[in-house]
Amino acid sequence: MYRHREICCRGWWFAVCLLLLSGILYAGESAAQEPSGIAEVKESLQVNMNVIWTCIAAFLVFFMQAGFAMVETGFTRAKNAVNILMKNLMDFAVGSLVFFLIGFGLMFGRSNGLFGTTMFGLSGIEPGEDWSWTFLIFQTVFAATSATIVSGAMAERTKFISYLIYSAVISLVIYPVFGSWAWGNLLLTDNTCWLADLGFHDFAGSTVVHSIGGWLALAGAVLLGPRLGKYGRDGKPKALLGHNIPLAALGVFILWFGWFGFNPGSTTVAGGMVGYIAVTTNLAAAAGAVSSLLTSWLVLKKPDLSMTLNGTLAGLVAITASCDGVTPVGAIVIGLVAGVLVVFSVLFFDAVLRIDDPVGAVSVHAVNGFWGTVAYGLFAVDGGIFYGGGLRLLGIQLLGAGAAFVWAFGLGLLLFWVLRNTVGLRVSAEEEMKGLDIGEHGMEAYSGFQIFSTM
Repeated sequence: MYRHREICCRGWWFAVCLLLLSGILYAGESAAQEPSGIAEVKESLQVNMNVIWTCIAAFLVFFMQAGFAMVETGFTRAKNAVNILMKNLMDFAVGSLVFFLIGFGLMFGRSNGLFGTTMFGLSGIEPGEDWSWTFLIFQTVFAATSATIVSGAMAERTKFISYLIYSAVISLVIYPVFGSWAWGNLLLTDNTCWLADLGFHDFAGSTVVHSIGGWLALAGAVLLGPRLGKYGRDGKPKALLGHNIPLAALGVFILWFGWFGFNPGSTTVAGGMVGYIAVTTNLAAAAGAVSSLLTSWLVLKKPDLSMTLNGTLAGLVAITASCDGVTPVGAIVIGLVAGVLVVFSVLFFDAVLRIDDPVGAVSVHAVNGFWGTVAYGLFAVDGGIFYGGGLRLLGIQLLGAGAAFVWAFGLGLLLFWVLRNTVGLRVSAEEEMKGLDIGEHGMEAYSGFQIFSTM
């Protein structure tokens, strides 16, 4: 009896095994018969994941606007807080409109060799699954980042109407045209882009975004002149301290967080490189913070928080060009150099050139955007000098970074000169003394708090 049960059990197990084996064989046969169907499903899934990741990254980069607003507000005086916040808000609002209507087409449309001539307002592109819509929102937040960099360098003395005009012009023409030279083939891959065709590498915008904004900031600060009371009769700079350093620190943390969309998001692909780029980005930021802390401690005799905050941002700016093509050790070195550079650059512009930049925007974005772009020619695993490459890549990187300076600083001087001689660029001395919040906007950032004179 027990023997019979044992035989029956074995028979059931044998039957189950046969069914499983036949199912596996059938599935394998079906897969072999319909490989295209499975391939189509996998391709569709990858496309949708790319859209989701790129949109999430775009939203992170958008949040960087809040970071810039906090940094600039904290590093400036309380009587100008509303003005700073308004400029950061309108950078994005005005920039979104003009970039959609004109700028995106100039940057990514069918190129005539110098700029795009199609896709204005994405005309003719149906809503829905087309990748162009996802690519547009991602590039819109990049354009806004470049535009908002100038706000801090021109803080506390610029007419609001002049700033609105500037903000529109950079997102309309200055940023997109240069962007078409370096990135114009990212959407239409057969586009002619003279810098990209030479082999210029700027993965996420050390030059295209940050240096363009930084050189424009320098042009604006030069033509504006320093704030009242910034320099004594002997020419020595005086500290016009920011009113809320905790707010500035919060802004840097927000920017650091947003950079995980800025750099990894520039893959526009949900894949393994996202994690690698996040690591190189983070290491450079950390290295920039440490080296700027040590440098300020040695030079200023105290571990200066404002310098360390800017050193963190300098590391982030510097790694942005090369985050996909350097080793983690290379990223650390790039960040370390950036942290040292930003301290000496801030001191040089302030004490030697006497160019008043309240938040250090030129040193963070222009100088370290230049450094980060050139550093790719040194540290790139594929073609960098330190990895057996020749001088060609370094020369191309220098050419691209130099072209950005000529383009942005030159047009910036022209643009701000025109504004100065038409609608006016600088507020009156009385208005600057009272603060732009009252003079330009008729309101205060802090209820019941009004300063009538500050030196």
